[in-house]
Parts: sequence; C-alpha cells; structure tokens
Amino acid sequence: MPTPSLESVASLWRLAGLPGQALEWLDLPGADPVFPSSFAVAAAGQSAIAAAALAACELGHARGTARQRVSVPAEHAAAECSGWFALDGATPEAWDAFSGLYRCADGHVRVHANFRHHRDGALRLLGLPPETATREDAERAMAGWRAIDFETAAAERGLVATALRTFAQWDATAQGQAIAAQPLMAIGRIGDAPPLPLPALDGSQRPLSGVRALDLTRVLAGPVAGRALAGLGADVMLVNGPHLPNIDAIADTSRGKRSALVDLRTDGGQDTLRRLVDGAHVFSQGYRPGGLAARGFSPEALAQRRPGIVCVSLTAYGTQGPWADRRGFDSLVQAAMGFNHAEGEAAGNGTPRALPMQILDQATGWLMAFGAAAALWRQQRDGGSWHVQVSLAQTGHWLRGMGRVPEGLQAARPPLAPYVERSASGFGPLDAVKPSARLERTPMRYDRRSEPPGSAPAQW
Repeated sequence: MPTPSLESVASLWRLAGLPGQALEWLDLPGADPVFPSSFAVAAAGQSAIAAAALAACELGHARGTARQRVSVPAEHAAAECSGWFALDGATPEAWDAFSGLYRCADGHVRVHANFRHHRDGALRLLGLPPETATREDAERAMAGWRAIDFETAAAERGLVATALRTFAQWDATAQGQAIAAQPLMAIGRIGDAPPLPLPALDGSQRPLSGVRALDLTRVLAGPVAGRALAGLGADVMLVNGPHLPNIDAIADTSRGKRSALVDLRTDGGQDTLRRLVDGAHVFSQGYRPGGLAARGFSPEALAQRRPGIVCVSLTAYGTQGPWADRRGFDSLVQAAMGFNHAEGEAAGNGTPRALPMQILDQATGWLMAFGAAAALWRQQRDGGSWHVQVSLAQTGHWLRGMGRVPEGLQAARPPLAPYVERSASGFGPLDAVKPSARLERTPMRYDRRSEPPGSAPAQW
C-alpha cells in the first residue's frame, strides 16, 4: 500500500507533468510520528525533499545520465526540517524576546518581532516606547486589544502579527477559501523560448551541475530552496541588499552558495542584477508582492530579457484573496490557519501550541526547489519561460490535508546527532544537519562553505 509520503510525491509529479516511471526509483522509509505533533510533519518534509531530489535526478536523466535511486528516510528528513544548527558549539536563540503568543481581550495574537523594524512597529502600535518597553509591558497593552483589530491594524502598517484562529474560523475567511480553491503550487509557462543550453552530464556529476540559480530570498523557505539546489549541484548565488537585516539561520542556509551584495535601490545595482540574470537559468525570489516588479524584475520582464528562464516566486498567503499582499512568516501562518489551536486541543489542555518545527517554511523551500527542477525539465523538453508560484499558506493547506497522527504528541524528539556534520564557515565552526536525500550515484553535498553576505563578487 502506498505511504502518505509516496502518495504526496505522486500527486506533485502529476501536477508538474513529470514522467510517472521515475517514481519507481524512489524509496521513502519510515513514517510519522517522528517529532511530537498531531500533524504529519515528517511526511510533509519527507515528500517535499523527495520530490525535489527526484525531479532534479529526472532532469539529470534528460541531460544524458541513467536514472538513479533516491531514498529519503522520514526521521532524517524531519531532522533536516528541524532547522537545527550551532555556531562554535552554541545554538543561537531562534526568537526575539517580543516574538510569540499574546493573550488579548478575546483570544490570542501571535507577533513576529525578529526584525527590529517589525518589533519596534508592533510596540509603537501598542502605545509603548521601543527603547524601554519590556515583554510584560507588551502583554499588558495587548490585553486591551481584540485579536482581529490588532491583526488588521498591524497589517495596515506593514507589520507582522496575526490573530490565532481555529480551523473553522480560518475556513470561514475569504483568504482561507481562496487558498482552498487553489492547487498546492502553480507551474506555468509565461513565454516562448527555445531550450536553454545545458551541458551534458556524465555519471559522476550531480543532476543540477551546470545550472545557475539566483537566490533573492531571506527568511526562511527561500534560503532553504537555494541550499537544496546547491546541494543537488547548482551554482547558486545568494543576492542580499547591503541594507537588509538577516537572521542567524543564514549561516545554515548559505551552505553551498556564493553570497553577494547588490543594492537594487541604485541604477548600478539594478544593472548588476540584469547582468547576472543574463547568465542564470533560475531566478528565485521572496520579496513582498510587487517589490521586485517595481524595480523591473517581474517574471514577465525577466522572461523577456532572458528567454527560457525559470522564475520561482514565494509569498506568505498566495496570489489570490484579500491577504495576497500581506506579509507573513511560518509562525504567523500556523496561528492564522488554525494549527496552533488544533495542536493545543490535541494536547488536551487547550493551550495554543506551535508545531515542533517551522515545517511550513521548510517544506515550502523544498517545494520551491521541486518546482524549479520540474520547470527546468519542462524547459529542456518543451522550451519556454516558466513561473513557479508557492506560498506558506498553500503548503499549510497541503499539510492539513495529510490528516492527523493519532497519539503523535506522545512521540519523543529523536536525537539529531546521527544526522549532524561539522564544517568550516565564514560565521565560525558550523554544526548542521546533512542532506537527508540519498542519491545512489551522486550524493548531495555543499561544495562551497557558508559565508556572510558580500563574501563573493556579484558575477558568475
């Protein structure tokens, strides 16, 4: 009987129009529960990782190599999706002191404050001075707000906070209905072009060798996608703005990548990015909707400049519905869509509870990599320029559709040590989880060490 993970991969395969016989080369040992959760978080990670790795191998097959077996064990996949890493033996704090769940007048609100401008904006909205406010001050101030009122006021100011909902409450929203009406992801042709030349591969080269990918993403799904492409052999360039903040996880997600700085606020920076586009096969971005289009880098403009390119776009809440332009992060999407409430109910105490990992980010990142590899396969066979669109909320809807895991919250967290490797990095000695996708002939690896933004020139 097919496992839930294999059924998920097969569904993705059909969505992308990939050859069904390739699925015979996939092994997916293990099953939920792995981490304590009533949701199939291991299956979500396992199937997304497997789909990306197998699609890359199918592209390699189209470029002249024999198919190879791909195996993704559930426990290793879940460990990789935990996002755990340490620098010089110390595990960085994942959350700002003001991030998290707050009780309000009629429920709860979750606030994301890891970036200072988001934190300061939320505190000012609460009527508090950012320079001196404490968490206790914020909790007292939030108690006077209705959850939806704070969520709405935050969104109007470009901040990131959301009311905690039940599944039924989410389903009743216009945004919940818009997400439910869409497929998990979109892979569409946006222009005509001949196949972009890719070098033939020999049996020793990883399946994405020779593919150049621009990674214009920061938190967290997009960087995971770029790291996945790098591990599968692509030449990935992370492009950061010199003025933009980053989180500590950049040390983990930059493995395998070049890391350059380009200031898109300037004409010179835009010219530099255009030159990089001229040599790229993939352009992956996670800016707020319309942000790059305003600079002249919409998918349509990119396809006109570089016919045959594959564009990958990440949003929080999809491209349809009233929240299409709303900012969001994994923790907020979990709260808005009902996962925190449902997990708390499953625990038996009703206290809202986050999923044991940022699985919406992690799985979405691998789905982005899958979409890129699948679109590259389509591009090599049919030509054309392509646009892949994914969102955290659509991934959340997909995860919910996998069903619940009875007694899943009773599972003990597995030890990560068997899956961790140490490497040198520009951030210090880095301990992080090694790739869980096991390719029979060309194992995933990171050829470049993780480096801070600006460590590499902005040129191929």
